[in-house]
Amino acid sequence: MKPIRDAHLSEPGLVVVDIAAADDDTALAFQAALAARWATATADRTTRDPGEAGVRLRCYLDLRQQPPP
Repeated sequence: MKPIRDAHLSEPGLVVVDIAAADDDTALAFQAALAARWATATADRTTRDPGEAGVRLRCYLDLRQQPPP
């Protein structure tokens, strides 16, 4: 995963979530569950590390905002 920079967390209430899952469907489903609760900058694909099992995904949450209804 790429390092988390100060700009990602410039204010209280901003969260960077790194997801590790066995497969794409699981990672994307978890991201969708987060997006249903908080304003979320979602990713449209996962990444794989060569030689490592599973997938990774990073998304950004703003706990100060509710998602649109």
